[in-house]
Amino acid sequence: MAEGPLAVGVDIGGTKVAAGLVDGSGAVLRRTRRDTPHRSTSPRVVEDTIVSAVEELLGAGSEEVVAVGIGAAGFVAADRATVVFAPHLSWRNEPLRAALGERLAMPIFVDNDANASVWAEHRFGAGRGESHLVMVNLGTGIGGGIVLDGRVVRGRFGIAGEFGHMQVVPDGIRCECGNRGCWEQYASGNALVREARALMSAGSPVVSDLFERVGGDPSELTGPLVTEAARDGDALARELLGEIGRWLGVGMADLAAALDPGTFVIGGGVSAAGELLLGPAREAFRRQLTGRGYRPEATIVAAQLGNEAGLVGAADLARVGAADLAWADAADHASGPAAGDAPPAG
Repeated sequence: MAEGPLAVGVDIGGTKVAAGLVDGSGAVLRRTRRDTPHRSTSPRVVEDTIVSAVEELLGAGSEEVVAVGIGAAGFVAADRATVVFAPHLSWRNEPLRAALGERLAMPIFVDNDANASVWAEHRFGAGRGESHLVMVNLGTGIGGGIVLDGRVVRGRFGIAGEFGHMQVVPDGIRCECGNRGCWEQYASGNALVREARALMSAGSPVVSDLFERVGGDPSELTGPLVTEAARDGDALARELLGEIGRWLGVGMADLAAALDPGTFVIGGGVSAAGELLLGPAREAFRRQLTGRGYRPEATIVAAQLGNEAGLVGAADLARVGAADLAWADAADHASGPAAGDAPPAG
């Protein structure tokens, strides 16, 4: 039995569009998936893919859906309507909400995919009950989201949470963003694979197990393979994950100094390493934390919702947004204080 109003959540990545019909408890009742038109030069092609997925879900049952939420990998403006920049798609200042609104007759809300994920973990996952939450997603790079006082923090221009491009090493490793020493160059899936491949290319004997796993071809090495080797007891793989974890802890200590969350939730593909990553991260966090020993420490936990966090969070943010619109419409037709207080919003 579905709980509460239903919403559709759509998670748009570089390779796939995943969509789901989500109820008020965060349960995904139906799912569908499409391949992303990779680097298509036409925004319309991506819009067609989104509309196709949403219409499939809407057409599969008679339930009333109150809104559609879009979680996009890229910069989304604070108006929750415009994708400013999506590196893997053709969107540049794309008025996505307006474009989809012409084809889907219901409220539509657009958000950054990391904002959607942190909201899902706050509402239904590892951060449930925590009012001040920071999520750090370790994948190819580092992304993240912030919930403070129970609200998503998007920033003045909608681009808060780009943690991966904080500088942690002056004049350090060159980053794809153009700067040097960015956090994601030291604590990400790319960093893990880069260090392992460097040892393999140098012919180091300590990487013999990894060599065997990839048939002697360093280009075949991936982060999940390193994690698998670490779980199987490979000393070098464990050392490499420990180093990634230590850099993770250093960066989280900086975030704690700025944001003072109660909980850090660690998601993304690298988080599959579990305590092999989180143990060293906690140790480094405690050593690096400003005022250590004299202040409460945030807890550091693994995310719980996995790959569905983005679509679940996008749906729930849309549900909240639709409720806000309904309240505002009712307030417009009410007089004086009888309209009541505005509801909280994500």
